[in-house]
Amino acid sequence: MSERGEIEAPETPPSIGPERVVKAAGYSRDGLRAAWRTQGAFRQEVLAAAVLLPLAAFVPVTLLERVLLASSVLFVMVVELLNTGIEVAIDRISREPHPLSKFAKDVGSAAVMFSLVIAGMIWLAILWPVLAGWARSAAGSVF
Repeated sequence: MSERGEIEAPETPPSIGPERVVKAAGYSRDGLRAAWRTQGAFRQEVLAAAVLLPLAAFVPVTLLERVLLASSVLFVMVVELLNTGIEVAIDRISREPHPLSKFAKDVGSAAVMFSLVIAGMIWLAILWPVLAGWARSAAGSVF
């Protein structure tokens, strides 16, 4: 960055070839490993995904509904990873309590909460008719 706060162009432009994709995949792998090792919430979400993603694959719904179910689960994980990045960056700057640090962390946490609410709404909206149909079938076979 320059003295005036402007971003300066690098001496050599960054790579845009296949080696960049390989490096980026390595960074992603490292990030997922670090999140798994250090973040209990992320581990919970991975375990939930291990149940919900196969369920989304086999529940009798349309392809679009199946994609929405799976995407909502992955969306929660994306938001959790972003929240973790915010928290770690704040802690890197300072671990001393500060109102702006608390604000940033609280807002990130709220984003995770809303992603969970969105995922829950999607699952409920899509699965409610399926579950109701199964219940009607079961009740009809009993009576």
